[in-house]
Amino acid sequence: MSIKIHTLAGYIHEYEKSVLQPEQFWSRIAETFHWRQPWQEVVRWNFDEPSVEWFVGGKLNITENILERHLYTLGDRPAIIWEPNDPAETALTITYRELYHRVNEFANAMKAQGIGKGDRVIIYMPMTPEAAIAMLACARIGAIHSVVFAGFSATALADRINDCQARLVLTADENYRGAKVIPVKAVVDEALTKCTSVEKVIVLQRTGGPVNMQENRDIWWHDAIAGQPDTCEAEEMDAEDMLFILYTSGSTGKPKGVVHTCGGYMVYTQFSFENVFQYRQGDVYWCTADVGWITGHSYIVYGPLLAGATTLMFEGVPTWPDAGRFWDIVDKHRVNQFYTAPTAIRALQAFGRQPLEGKDLSSLKVLGTVGEPINEEAWHWYHDHVGKGR
Repeated sequence: MSIKIHTLAGYIHEYEKSVLQPEQFWSRIAETFHWRQPWQEVVRWNFDEPSVEWFVGGKLNITENILERHLYTLGDRPAIIWEPNDPAETALTITYRELYHRVNEFANAMKAQGIGKGDRVIIYMPMTPEAAIAMLACARIGAIHSVVFAGFSATALADRINDCQARLVLTADENYRGAKVIPVKAVVDEALTKCTSVEKVIVLQRTGGPVNMQENRDIWWHDAIAGQPDTCEAEEMDAEDMLFILYTSGSTGKPKGVVHTCGGYMVYTQFSFENVFQYRQGDVYWCTADVGWITGHSYIVYGPLLAGATTLMFEGVPTWPDAGRFWDIVDKHRVNQFYTAPTAIRALQAFGRQPLEGKDLSSLKVLGTVGEPINEEAWHWYHDHVGKGR
């Protein structure tokens, strides 16, 4: 059983243990996961280099702790609820059993294209379930994913491809964003005129719009998975092997690739997710971020799925077709934990209380904000009108 903190006193108690006895504290949490081989040291550090290693000598695959670990107890429980951009389009629910098979199927599709352990894979995709499936499929076979926000320019995309020397790009034809249809594959095509490492591009057909498909390089997603087995042996990874590279925004200079490794990231994201959001089995959790950011990695994909949670992914924007879209989704799916950014809260606050009229919102138990400090006025609006003062 993972460690759950239910009270302020419990938090203070666990925090003190984490400071005074960090090795015992994190070892106790890590023991709740499946490891192919136990670690010899919990943490090894040298701040002069600097170097910090977690669970030294441990062997694992993070997807076994997301898929196999939950398959028999939570197999029929929703893993991902996908709410599309257009409210008229049908939402999609993927159970843990379905996720297991879809991740394995796409892992095999990438292996068929020659991708394996240590290869870099760029994911430049809209907020569809396939984006999460792609991330997990990379982790399944030991490939290192680098998700790039699908609103970045061709130049920004090319910089990241070249820096990590990606062999494969995963993308989509186009992306729906509010009332707009955004070209995605066309941006990839432009970026790849400046890149030499990419050998294959797998393209998800999201809108069905016309795109250029380069012979011997570009493959439709549905063709790539056709005939692939839906089981795939997970690659054994060292705790300190790279799980993913995520680039900084570049707002203060050249984007820097930040490496996250398998063991420490796995342990921390589940532990923080369960305790920050007070998640209980059967809840529906929604983080409104994009998987292109670290919040999306940790608190849309890895943290919730490691915990066996139901995580909601939303393709659209908060103000389309109207400023009540977030609250309609909360009521539709009976969301219990809601996690968004102060910028979004302030944007919705500007529309006043009218978009909240007639909304129930009684399912909400936890409201969170992320990405920047929240100003006092926005916090009170969020607490009073979305949280109903609870």
